[in-house]
Amino acid sequence: MFTWSFVVVEALSAVALIFLVLLHSGRGGGISDLMGGSLGAAASGSTVVEKNLDRITVAVALIFTFATLTLDLRLQ
Repeated sequence: MFTWSFVVVEALSAVALIFLVLLHSGRGGGISDLMGGSLGAAASGSTVVEKNLDRITVAVALIFTFATLTLDLRLQ
């Protein structure tokens, strides 16, 4: 039962991580520019929206890593 909860956490974090990576702006701007980072990104380099998106992406990546390592140790 405990293992299934980590499978669910890993699956949800994997989908969230894919979604968050796709939200990041590339060279020409991305979906994150639609949320308020249009003019400030060219002048200051990185907007508050982009910085928060980076932080959320790192947090979800850490959750995914923790779930993966936990599943690896439990299924051995």
